[in-house]
Amino acid sequence: MPLTRDFRATVQARARRDPRFREGLLAGALAAHLDGEAAAGRALLRDLVNATLGFEALARATGRPAKSLHRMLSPAGNPTSESFFEIVRALARATRMKLDVRARTRPARRRPRAA
Repeated sequence: MPLTRDFRATVQARARRDPRFREGLLAGALAAHLDGEAAAGRALLRDLVNATLGFEALARATGRPAKSLHRMLSPAGNPTSESFFEIVRALARATRMKLDVRARTRPARRRPRAA
């Protein structure tokens, strides 16, 4: 279901005024990508770009055309990993976030006993 303009405006307004919300958007975008939900991750990144530096400033920060960045973050976009992390790096700098990646081992699942 497409999001309404009012919802996007609400998300962007909150992201502009709330640093913790911006952190949540970026963390959510990265988590979505890692969980195989790339379209959702791109949507969150797009909202964060629109709420913070905008596509023209992102283009200057990454050295990529704004139109190309729009396509990369569109629902059907498919940025390379290099482009994706350039966007993430530029957003982190613009919003003064420091990214900290941690790996954890998940506990093993217990298998049910055979009857």
